[in-house]
This record gives sequence, C-alpha cells and structure tokens, in this order.
Amino acid sequence: MSQRIFSGIQPSGTLHLGNYLGAIKNWVNLQDKYESIFCVVDLHAITTPQKPEELRKKTLEVAKIYLAAGIDTQKSMIFVQSHVPEHTELAWILNTITKMSDLFRMTQFKVKSEGRYILKKKLKGEVIERKVITPEQYKEYLIDRTRVGIFTYPTLMAADILLYDTNVVPVGEDQIQHVEFAKEIAGRFNSNFGETFVIPEPRVIKEGMRIMGLDDPEKKMSKSATSEYNYIALTDDPDIVREKIKLAVTDSGKEIKYSEKKPAIRNLINIYALLDNAKPKEIEESYRGKGYAEFKKDLAEIIVDFLKPFQEKYDEIDDREVAGILERGAKEAKKMAKEKMEAVKEKIGLI
Repeated sequence: MSQRIFSGIQPSGTLHLGNYLGAIKNWVNLQDKYESIFCVVDLHAITTPQKPEELRKKTLEVAKIYLAAGIDTQKSMIFVQSHVPEHTELAWILNTITKMSDLFRMTQFKVKSEGRYILKKKLKGEVIERKVITPEQYKEYLIDRTRVGIFTYPTLMAADILLYDTNVVPVGEDQIQHVEFAKEIAGRFNSNFGETFVIPEPRVIKEGMRIMGLDDPEKKMSKSATSEYNYIALTDDPDIVREKIKLAVTDSGKEIKYSEKKPAIRNLINIYALLDNAKPKEIEESYRGKGYAEFKKDLAEIIVDFLKPFQEKYDEIDDREVAGILERGAKEAKKMAKEKMEAVKEKIGLI
C-alpha cells in the first residue's frame, strides 16, 4: 500500500443512505488498496451552530457508523479531528498563503452565504448604500454577515488532507473543488518554500457521488434537510423506510427508465443498483412493463435488507469501545502530524 487516502464526515445532522453510498461504501472498498485514514471532522461541524451535548453524541455516532459499515481498524485509522491540534495549526499557516480571491470563488461558500453577499458600501467611514453585489465586487465592500469559519473552511480541509501526505481523497462531486484548492495551495507552498506536501487527487464513484433527495431529485440528499422524508437514515426502522420510499417523488408517466429526463426514478435506480450490486440498465430491463408501485416496494425491501445487518452491528458497539478506538487512532495520527508540522515549521523559518 504505497499510497494513502484521507476522508471524513461531519458529526452533524443525521447520517443517511446518501452518506453511505456516496462515501462510506467507497471507503470500505478502498481500505484494502490504500493506507487509509478516516476522520470525524468535528471542527468543520462547528462552522455552523451546534449544541455541545448533541455534538458529543453525534461524534461517537459517526465513529460507530464507520465501524458498523465495515471500516476495519486493523486496516484503517479512525480518529476525531479536534484530537490532533496540528490540523488547526497547519490551517493557520495555509491561511497566510491563501488569497481572499481563492476563498471567494468557492462554491460552498457561495451556497452557505445564500449565493450572495449582503454588504455595506462605505465612503469616508459612513454607510451610504446597502445592496446585493457579486463576489467580483468584494474589494469595494465590507462583509456584513457571513461567518469567518465558513469562509476559511477550505484551508482547514486542505490542512486535513496535506497533513498526512494524502495521495487520494475519496469525495462526492460537490467536494471536488475543495480537493482542487488543496492541490493549488500545496503547490503554492512547495513553490515558495521547497517540496513539502504531496499533491493529492480526488477520486469519485460515478453513480454514488450524488444521491439525491427523495423529496426533491434536483437537490442532494442532505443530513441537515428540514424534512425527514428527504433521506433514509442509516438508523431508520423497516416501517419508516417503507413509508419514505412509498412517498418518494417520481416523474411523470409510469415507465421505469434510467434517463436524465427522469431524475427522480434515475435517483431511485442508483440507490437500488448500489445496494444490490447491479447495473442501472439491468434494473431498467428487469422492470420493463412494470410500474412505480412494484419498483418502490422492491426497492424498500432491498434497503431494509441492507440496513438490518448494519443496524445489528451498530447496536452491538459500545460507546466506551469507540472512545478507545478513537484514542488509539489519535495517537497514531499525532505521530504523523507532528512529523509533518516539524518539516513545515522548518521550511517557513519558525524556531
């Protein structure tokens, strides 16, 4: 295993089937091919408000889900991001070579700031105008409302990746830009101070990269969705799964067809295919002449059958056991992180 992967999930919201199919399933397969590091990224989670007790609970839950899904501690390292302070230390150093324009172009920042910037234009120290402007106009304005943590999120994610000489980053389609930023900032550091960081590459699985919402096939399935009918939680019981699939939106017509023109049924076929290890076109063919009701009924049972052994494993894992695994993982991670930070500090002239 000459190459290394790194990835992580925030301990916020409810982990769902999209998280498993778009990320964790991929990790389980990759751990046999790569030296694997998987993190619970709690520092990223606090870029939006979190209740402390809920954050502690979710952090353990995410780690338990990693284990129940098949992440093997004999093959992979699991730890909590905040347990290795070098993540934030490197993030600060990367901030010093990151330009404002680098961060203003990040799609996630635009989305989380509602795709616009409500700002105050100032002249001679007085507010003379309030308006909505584009990112390109930001030099003339002062930001009025967006949290700094959301703005600088990419530098912390870059630090997560670069700290461990990561070769490959398994991510969803919406995170590719962040890996590209990590590549750019690593190259900039290497150019300024000498070869220090490995340049990472993103790795995406086509069908699993964007599992869409059951209530809206135009938007990604989200663990922070306001409606629980947007997702299938990994902890949902069978009756809830059946109800959610029954109520999942479908396209006009009755044909089970894998087509971009039928985004709702295409999304459901993707879920079916990934859980049943089948090809989308094979599923389309097997339901030729059949309707949505029969397809949905079968899909619900496939999900229930998948979740049953997963949930049994999840329920067997004790919180104290998880805490021990996370502690051991943090010790391993700290050794690697400390060595990298010593190299970084030497390169930039810190003593």
